Amino acid sequence: MRHEYKHRINYEDYLAIRSRLRALASRDAHVGADGTYLVHSLYFDNLYDKALREKIDGVENREKFRIRYYNGDADYIRLEKKSKQHGLCEKQAAPLTKEEVCAICNGEIDFLRLKNNRLLQELYAKMRYQLLKPIVLVDYRREPYVYAPGNVRITFDSEIRTGLYHRRLFTETYATAPTECGAIIMEVKYDAFLPEIMEKAVRVPGRSSMAYSKYAACRMYG
Repeated sequence: MRHEYKHRINYEDYLAIRSRLRALASRDAHVGADGTYLVHSLYFDNLYDKALREKIDGVENREKFRIRYYNGDADYIRLEKKSKQHGLCEKQAAPLTKEEVCAICNGEIDFLRLKNNRLLQELYAKMRYQLLKPIVLVDYRREPYVYAPGNVRITFDSEIRTGLYHRRLFTETYATAPTECGAIIMEVKYDAFLPEIMEKAVRVPGRSSMAYSKYAACRMYG
Protein backbone atom coordinates (compact mmCIF):
# COMPACT_ATOMS: atom_id res chain seq x y z
CA MET A 1 0.00 0.00 0.00
CA ARG A 2 1.28 3.46 -0.91
CA HIS A 3 0.52 7.06 -0.12
CA GLU A 4 -0.72 9.10 -3.08
CA TYR A 5 -1.47 12.80 -3.29
CA LYS A 6 -2.52 14.93 -6.26
CA HIS A 7 -2.08 18.65 -6.86
CA ARG A 8 -3.49 20.72 -9.71
CA ILE A 9 -0.74 23.18 -10.59
CA ASN A 10 -0.20 25.88 -13.19
CA TYR A 11 2.60 26.05 -15.73
CA GLU A 12 4.77 28.34 -13.59
CA ASP A 13 4.50 25.92 -10.65
CA TYR A 14 5.43 23.06 -12.97
CA LEU A 15 8.57 24.80 -14.23
CA ALA A 16 9.76 25.59 -10.69
CA ILE A 17 9.12 22.08 -9.33
CA ARG A 18 10.60 20.38 -12.38
CA SER A 19 13.77 22.44 -12.03
CA ARG A 20 14.19 21.25 -8.42
CA LEU A 21 13.40 17.63 -9.28
CA ARG A 22 15.95 17.51 -12.07
CA ALA A 23 18.64 18.32 -9.51
CA LEU A 24 17.48 15.64 -7.05
CA ALA A 25 15.60 12.82 -8.75
CA SER A 26 16.12 10.57 -11.75
CA ARG A 27 14.04 10.23 -14.88
CA ASP A 28 11.93 7.12 -15.19
CA ALA A 29 13.70 4.51 -17.31
CA HIS A 30 10.81 4.22 -19.79
CA VAL A 31 10.57 7.82 -20.99
CA GLY A 32 11.39 8.96 -24.49
CA ALA A 33 13.94 11.56 -25.56
CA ASP A 34 11.67 14.37 -24.36
CA GLY A 35 11.35 12.82 -20.88
CA THR A 36 7.70 11.83 -21.30
CA TYR A 37 5.50 9.00 -22.52
CA LEU A 38 1.88 8.72 -23.61
CA VAL A 39 -0.61 6.81 -21.46
CA HIS A 40 -3.69 5.21 -23.00
CA SER A 41 -6.33 3.81 -20.62
CA LEU A 42 -9.74 2.20 -20.97
CA TYR A 43 -11.72 2.47 -17.73
CA PHE A 44 -14.55 0.21 -16.56
CA ASP A 45 -17.70 0.99 -14.61
CA ASN A 46 -21.11 -0.61 -14.13
CA LEU A 47 -24.60 0.44 -15.22
CA TYR A 48 -24.98 2.54 -12.08
CA ASP A 49 -21.63 4.36 -12.44
CA LYS A 50 -20.44 2.88 -9.16
CA ALA A 51 -16.76 3.81 -9.58
CA LEU A 52 -17.61 7.34 -10.69
CA ARG A 53 -20.10 7.98 -7.88
CA GLU A 54 -17.79 6.59 -5.20
CA LYS A 55 -15.00 8.87 -6.41
CA ILE A 56 -17.23 11.96 -6.48
CA ASP A 57 -18.73 11.13 -3.07
CA GLY A 58 -15.28 10.52 -1.54
CA VAL A 59 -16.01 6.94 -0.46
CA GLU A 60 -13.04 5.86 1.63
CA ASN A 61 -12.71 2.29 0.35
CA ARG A 62 -13.17 1.93 -3.39
CA GLU A 63 -11.72 0.32 -6.51
CA LYS A 64 -11.62 0.74 -10.27
CA PHE A 65 -10.47 -1.39 -13.20
CA ARG A 66 -8.67 -0.18 -16.32
CA ILE A 67 -6.71 -1.54 -19.26
CA ARG A 68 -3.56 0.45 -19.96
CA TYR A 69 -0.76 0.62 -22.50
CA TYR A 70 1.90 3.18 -23.39
CA ASN A 71 3.08 5.11 -26.46
CA GLY A 72 0.77 3.14 -28.72
CA ASP A 73 2.78 -0.04 -28.07
CA ALA A 74 0.35 -2.98 -28.07
CA ASP A 75 3.08 -5.43 -27.04
CA TYR A 76 2.84 -4.32 -23.42
CA ILE A 77 -0.76 -4.14 -22.17
CA ARG A 78 -1.93 -4.50 -18.57
CA LEU A 79 -5.21 -4.91 -16.79
CA GLU A 80 -4.94 -2.88 -13.59
CA LYS A 81 -7.09 -2.79 -10.50
CA LYS A 82 -6.50 0.27 -8.37
CA SER A 83 -7.83 0.14 -4.82
CA LYS A 84 -7.98 2.78 -2.12
CA GLN A 85 -8.37 1.75 1.52
CA HIS A 86 -8.16 4.10 4.50
CA GLY A 87 -6.30 6.69 2.46
CA LEU A 88 -3.68 4.29 1.06
CA CYS A 89 -3.50 3.05 -2.54
CA GLU A 90 -2.71 -0.36 -3.99
CA LYS A 91 -2.37 -1.43 -7.61
CA GLN A 92 -2.58 -4.96 -8.99
CA ALA A 93 -1.81 -5.81 -12.60
CA ALA A 94 -2.06 -8.69 -15.06
CA PRO A 95 -0.88 -8.97 -18.70
CA LEU A 96 -3.26 -8.97 -21.65
CA THR A 97 -2.73 -9.30 -25.40
CA LYS A 98 -4.19 -7.02 -28.05
CA GLU A 99 -6.50 -9.82 -29.19
CA GLU A 100 -7.73 -10.38 -25.64
CA VAL A 101 -8.46 -6.69 -25.19
CA CYS A 102 -10.48 -6.62 -28.42
CA ALA A 103 -12.43 -9.65 -27.20
CA ILE A 104 -13.20 -7.93 -23.87
CA CYS A 105 -14.38 -4.82 -25.72
CA ASN A 106 -16.69 -7.04 -27.78
CA GLY A 107 -18.13 -8.64 -24.64
CA GLU A 108 -16.40 -11.97 -25.32
CA ILE A 109 -15.09 -12.62 -21.82
CA ASP A 110 -15.42 -16.38 -21.21
CA PHE A 111 -11.68 -16.85 -21.78
CA LEU A 112 -10.96 -14.76 -18.66
CA ARG A 113 -12.60 -17.40 -16.47
CA LEU A 114 -10.07 -19.98 -17.72
CA LYS A 115 -7.01 -17.82 -17.10
CA ASN A 116 -4.66 -18.88 -14.32
CA ASN A 117 -4.68 -15.37 -12.88
CA ARG A 118 -6.84 -14.18 -10.01
CA LEU A 119 -7.14 -10.60 -11.26
CA LEU A 120 -8.35 -11.68 -14.70
CA GLN A 121 -10.81 -14.08 -13.07
CA GLU A 122 -12.03 -11.25 -10.84
CA LEU A 123 -12.63 -9.05 -13.89
CA TYR A 124 -14.63 -11.86 -15.49
CA ALA A 125 -16.78 -12.30 -12.36
CA LYS A 126 -17.48 -8.58 -12.03
CA MET A 127 -18.27 -8.15 -15.70
CA ARG A 128 -20.61 -11.12 -15.51
CA TYR A 129 -22.32 -10.54 -12.17
CA GLN A 130 -21.87 -6.83 -11.44
CA LEU A 131 -22.33 -5.71 -15.07
CA LEU A 132 -18.92 -4.04 -15.22
CA LYS A 133 -18.10 -2.87 -18.75
CA PRO A 134 -15.69 -0.61 -20.67
CA ILE A 135 -16.95 2.94 -20.25
CA VAL A 136 -14.44 5.63 -21.32
CA LEU A 137 -11.02 6.15 -22.91
CA VAL A 138 -8.52 8.44 -21.22
CA ASP A 139 -5.28 9.61 -22.88
CA TYR A 140 -2.60 11.90 -21.46
CA ARG A 141 1.11 12.70 -21.47
CA ARG A 142 3.14 11.80 -18.36
CA GLU A 143 6.52 13.15 -17.21
CA PRO A 144 7.81 10.93 -14.36
CA TYR A 145 10.63 11.26 -11.83
CA VAL A 146 11.82 8.72 -9.25
CA TYR A 147 13.74 9.01 -6.00
CA ALA A 148 14.93 5.81 -4.33
CA PRO A 149 14.65 6.68 -0.60
CA GLY A 150 10.99 6.17 0.28
CA ASN A 151 10.38 4.73 -3.20
CA VAL A 152 9.13 8.16 -4.28
CA ARG A 153 7.56 8.67 -7.69
CA ILE A 154 6.47 12.11 -8.86
CA THR A 155 4.63 12.58 -12.14
CA PHE A 156 3.28 15.49 -14.15
CA ASP A 157 0.24 14.63 -16.27
CA SER A 158 -0.89 16.97 -19.02
CA GLU A 159 -2.77 17.00 -22.36
CA ILE A 160 -5.57 15.02 -20.73
CA ARG A 161 -8.07 13.92 -23.37
CA THR A 162 -11.22 11.81 -23.44
CA GLY A 163 -12.37 9.40 -26.12
CA LEU A 164 -15.89 10.78 -25.72
CA TYR A 165 -18.35 7.94 -26.39
CA HIS A 166 -15.77 5.57 -27.86
CA ARG A 167 -15.24 2.49 -25.67
CA ARG A 168 -12.94 0.22 -27.66
CA LEU A 169 -9.17 -0.08 -27.91
CA PHE A 170 -7.40 -1.08 -31.14
CA THR A 171 -10.56 -1.81 -33.13
CA GLU A 172 -10.82 1.51 -34.97
CA THR A 173 -9.62 5.09 -34.93
CA TYR A 174 -11.40 7.50 -32.64
CA ALA A 175 -11.53 11.21 -31.94
CA THR A 176 -10.52 12.66 -28.59
CA ALA A 177 -11.30 15.95 -26.91
CA PRO A 178 -9.36 17.89 -24.25
CA THR A 179 -10.92 17.87 -20.79
CA GLU A 180 -9.13 20.84 -19.21
CA CYS A 181 -6.93 22.91 -21.49
CA GLY A 182 -3.62 23.71 -19.82
CA ALA A 183 -4.27 21.59 -16.72
CA ILE A 184 -1.23 19.92 -15.14
CA ILE A 185 -1.77 17.31 -12.43
CA MET A 186 1.19 16.52 -10.18
CA GLU A 187 1.00 13.18 -8.39
CA VAL A 188 3.25 12.37 -5.44
CA LYS A 189 3.51 8.69 -4.49
CA TYR A 190 5.65 7.05 -1.82
CA ASP A 191 5.76 4.11 0.57
CA ALA A 192 6.14 4.62 4.33
CA PHE A 193 7.63 8.13 4.27
CA LEU A 194 8.30 11.12 2.03
CA PRO A 195 11.87 12.36 2.55
CA GLU A 196 12.01 15.97 3.70
CA ILE A 197 14.14 17.01 0.74
CA MET A 198 11.48 15.76 -1.66
CA GLU A 199 8.64 17.24 0.37
CA LYS A 200 10.30 20.64 0.01
CA ALA A 201 11.02 20.07 -3.68
CA VAL A 202 7.35 19.57 -4.57
CA ARG A 203 5.97 22.19 -2.16
CA VAL A 204 4.18 25.13 -3.74
CA PRO A 205 2.92 27.97 -1.51
CA GLY A 206 -0.85 28.20 -1.61
CA ARG A 207 -1.29 24.75 -3.15
CA SER A 208 -2.70 21.78 -1.26
CA SER A 209 -3.53 18.21 -2.23
CA MET A 210 -6.88 17.66 -3.90
CA ALA A 211 -9.22 14.86 -4.89
CA TYR A 212 -8.69 14.83 -8.66
CA SER A 213 -9.55 11.99 -11.01
CA LYS A 214 -8.69 11.92 -14.71
CA TYR A 215 -11.36 9.25 -15.04
CA ALA A 216 -14.04 11.46 -13.46
CA ALA A 217 -12.93 14.47 -15.54
CA CYS A 218 -13.26 12.47 -18.77
CA ARG A 219 -16.64 11.02 -17.75
CA MET A 220 -18.06 14.55 -17.80
CA TYR A 221 -17.94 14.28 -21.60
CA GLY A 222 -19.53 10.87 -22.02
